[in-house]
Amino acid sequence: MKIQDIVKTVDHTLLKQCSTSADIINLCHEAVKYGAASVCVPPSHVKTAAEFLKGALPVCTVIGFPNGYSTTAVKCFEAADAIKNGAEEIDMVVNLGLVREDRFDAVLEEIKAVKAACGDKLLKVIIETCLLTEEEKIELCRVVSQSGAEFIKTSTGFGGGGATREDVALMRRECAAHVKVKASGGIASLEDAEDFIKLGAERLGTSRVIKSVIEKENGK
Repeated sequence: MKIQDIVKTVDHTLLKQCSTSADIINLCHEAVKYGAASVCVPPSHVKTAAEFLKGALPVCTVIGFPNGYSTTAVKCFEAADAIKNGAEEIDMVVNLGLVREDRFDAVLEEIKAVKAACGDKLLKVIIETCLLTEEEKIELCRVVSQSGAEFIKTSTGFGGGGATREDVALMRRECAAHVKVKASGGIASLEDAEDFIKLGAERLGTSRVIKSVIEKENGK
């Protein structure tokens, strides 16, 4: 697979707590230079990224992040506020307490509410696979397929584990065809990225793919 075909699936990501505006602008520079799908930045940096990019790439951000236990009203406000500031894509974390209680109807209603707040902007639903049983993963694939969200996403990267090949294959198999899969967390190399794409991921959340490309260019 050509490197540019891998990079164009990447949400070039920087979600570290101490990220500065300069860090975000550098991330945007790299994403544009190498042809990423978007930049994924903290909510407080959405406006900075959007003003810098001026539509050159979509800005993605996260809500209910990383734990997912904000109220539905707060998640909806976060989504609407991010969109007002220039976000085109929203990655939300599900309420894992509701999942553990088998309250999947409530999970579905929350995702629908956030999707309504997003309007025509993309919604990606983070299910945090490392904390789920096989049965919970399968049920969440069903829920996301019914919710109106455009993507299901493996991980926050802050939950103790990231995307696995097995989880991406399961999500692609269990989700409806209209739901796309985003693999995130633990994508350490171009080889990892290619594997996830071949298994059905259409987006990759990572900072390391473009870093790998830069290192290749520099002969490292």
